[in-house]
Amino acid sequence: MTAPVRIPFPVVDEVSRHCLQEEEPETVHIEVHLPGPVDQTRLRKAFTEALHRHPRILMREARGPWYRRRYEWELTPEPDVEVVTFAPPGPRALQDARTRALTEAPPLSVSPPIRLEVVDSVLFLTINHTALDGPACLRVLATAAELYGGRDNAPAAPPVRPAEPRQEPSDTPTTWSPPARVAPGTPDPSPGNGMLVTELPLPHRPKGSPYTVNDQLMVTTARTIAHWNREHGARPRPLRITMPVDDRPRDTTMPIGNGTRLVEVPFSPVELDHPDMSALLRRTAERTRALKALPRPQLGHGAALLTAPWAPVAARAALTRTLRRAAAPWTSTTLLSNIGRIPYPLDFGEETGRAHAVWFSAPARMPRGLTVTTASTAGRLHLALRWSRALLSHGDGAHLRDLFEHYLHTTEVTP
Repeated sequence: MTAPVRIPFPVVDEVSRHCLQEEEPETVHIEVHLPGPVDQTRLRKAFTEALHRHPRILMREARGPWYRRRYEWELTPEPDVEVVTFAPPGPRALQDARTRALTEAPPLSVSPPIRLEVVDSVLFLTINHTALDGPACLRVLATAAELYGGRDNAPAAPPVRPAEPRQEPSDTPTTWSPPARVAPGTPDPSPGNGMLVTELPLPHRPKGSPYTVNDQLMVTTARTIAHWNREHGARPRPLRITMPVDDRPRDTTMPIGNGTRLVEVPFSPVELDHPDMSALLRRTAERTRALKALPRPQLGHGAALLTAPWAPVAARAALTRTLRRAAAPWTSTTLLSNIGRIPYPLDFGEETGRAHAVWFSAPARMPRGLTVTTASTAGRLHLALRWSRALLSHGDGAHLRDLFEHYLHTTEVTP
């Protein structure tokens, strides 16, 4: 019998594995709304076949002795469990499925570390973020849609933007001091994450603008948090917003796993207070372009050193957790993950139809305590705010949503 293939944990996976917390599971939630009903047998068959078309997703954490120097993924020929389940309909069925996506992470010990739950015509994908990220699992879902409905679900071509000479952004705020934290609202007594999803119009952007919708969302997020912090009496401090950058192809060759690298976009208090919006959007565009162009390991050079196999994983895990606690004041203010326009039609055929709304949410552990995730489908912006209950309540999330909607509108400037 052939021994299963084993793959050492990449840097992102290992750091996440070291820092797991039961009270705030590291899950990514994807919520896909379809116009028509889903056939249970066809969906199970299509999704199982899609897993085999992307075999890197069929993995579980391999067992090993305490003194092992690496965690390893073990690839499996088949899923260990039934991945697709169907929840009974009911008045709270959607909300309960969202809650499960935040509180119940698929175990790493079972292949694959994802689950697909269907509530009426809504698909809920829950991903253990130690193993996989949202764009990779969306690629698998696009393959399943094609197998289910028989229609082409190839990705649309990315927007073509004219090449610009690389230049260093001017007036970039310093990063030599700890950034602002999101000010506490009214924390809930229960642990874990809360979440709110909403649909908004895509912001208008004049043709030929030097900035993108992503830059508008970045400015919106910064001004929303600056306003929130002012309301809650926090002393003005520079903001730093983490932005995932994903350079992977979107076709069937897309590497499956955690494939984004993280960069941090800085903002000073002065430039967020009654700004010249056109100038702020241009400066933000310069910063994001420069950061995207810089070659950088996914989590920086320090993480690569921590995950080198110079000691057993148990010892390196303890060191990693200690260093993360020590670095907490330097952690970025929040994370904005803009998936952008969903690249796949997610067309499940004539009876089930094409997705008209897709939401993502990213983990919101302290010390950040708040993440903003956006995607656009069918010409609409789908926003998910996710927060740590140790920081905010649902009422706080609703107020942040209203602020976000207001400041998004302010980015709609005319030339």
